[in-house]
Amino acid sequence: MERKVVLVCGAVGFLGLLAAALAFGAEATRVKVSDVDTTSPGDCIYPKSPASPLGLTAALALLVAQLIINIVAGCVCCQRHQNSSNSNRTLALISLIVSWVTFTIAFQLLLTGAALNDQRTQQNLYCYAVKPGVFAGGALLSLATVSLAIIYYVSLSTFNTTNTPHFNQNQGIAMAQPEIPPQNTEPVFVHEDTYKRRQFP
Repeated sequence: MERKVVLVCGAVGFLGLLAAALAFGAEATRVKVSDVDTTSPGDCIYPKSPASPLGLTAALALLVAQLIINIVAGCVCCQRHQNSSNSNRTLALISLIVSWVTFTIAFQLLLTGAALNDQRTQQNLYCYAVKPGVFAGGALLSLATVSLAIIYYVSLSTFNTTNTPHFNQNQGIAMAQPEIPPQNTEPVFVHEDTYKRRQFP
């Protein structure tokens, strides 16, 4: 069980760091307002930027990490135990809810930033560009999502371990010594009239 927890947390943590690094890279390479050329009034020419594929890849890595942790861990609400007020279960439930909230916001920021950054020539009254902090916010929320997901998985694994009954290998087998009546070592005297006498010729 411990090896499985380490492997899952390592994989999810790597994907979270990858998503954050890609999102910060997208933030650094996004198209700024000063990068947009205007050849004529209302004609905006946007340069090519790797921010869009970086943002999309970051969103995909974050999605895979969230799916892995939830598929492997399962739903904490569907698991019923006698000790339902355990602190590990409460922590797991809170971490699960908050991680989905941060995931939703981060995923939308990364997708929106990637879509808005992928523009070519447009005829508008004003030239628009992705605001600073969109990809960076997605990166920070990605780290928060992965951290909460790992806390959820570890807490749920600890809760399941502490509430799993441990059976003894010899349970159900009665181990006892056979009852043998004690033997009387003292000699027993029998009256001579007890047995029939046999007369020999």
